[in-house]
Amino acid sequence: MLVASREGAMIVTQELTGQIDAHVICLPASDQRVHRELLGPLAALTESARQAGFDLQVASGFRSFERQLHIWNAKARGLRPVLDSAGAPLDIASLDNTRRMFAILRWSALPGASRHHWGCDVDIYDAAAVAHDYKLQLSVAETCAGGPFAELHAWLDGFLLRREDLGFFRPYGADRGGVAPEPWHLSFAPLARQFQAALQPDCVAAAIEAADLALKAEVLANIEEIFQRFIHVPQSAYPGESGNFEPDREG
Repeated sequence: MLVASREGAMIVTQELTGQIDAHVICLPASDQRVHRELLGPLAALTESARQAGFDLQVASGFRSFERQLHIWNAKARGLRPVLDSAGAPLDIASLDNTRRMFAILRWSALPGASRHHWGCDVDIYDAAAVAHDYKLQLSVAETCAGGPFAELHAWLDGFLLRREDLGFFRPYGADRGGVAPEPWHLSFAPLARQFQAALQPDCVAAAIEAADLALKAEVLANIEEIFQRFIHVPQSAYPGESGNFEPDREG
């Protein structure tokens, strides 16, 4: 089994690309799975949010290669909407294959390259702010003024800066010309840094080569650009790490 080195440890290549799930575990009282080393820090974040009046829940944790492949192919084949930068549906039938591929990448990760494969990235929301049957969109509008999760994200803006030692950050908090901003997407830096360092274009390309992926030829022809624009998150986006993950005592 192929492995990739990271800071003296080893990550199985299939772990990087979401093809195995031995590194993840179910959250208590939830069907969402995360990396086993995320359980403690995530519990600390959730408790801090609770003290601030929020019921922070994980909408999406670990996502397998096959699940990401299903999402990708459905979008490429017109079975799911593909959105423009403003969040409006695109007419993908009017796009050539390369433009269609880049349009999908704006909002959806390439199978084998999703940070959700690692189990250290989660999409979050405030369950206390909506009814039990609320249909979650994970949209920017939900996080802005007037949206149901605006207060949670206003609190997170300050908390993530104040508690950098806890290790969480928004990898897509700013528009860098690749992935559209996703305020709800949180990453645990101590693990994510290691996974990102181990993931390389040839690793992603090998996973794509073996898959029944729509637009495969276009993806492989543009893999280096895809990697730089849509996969790589600059180190400047990561917080500093103290190595100490203590629950927030101040809320």
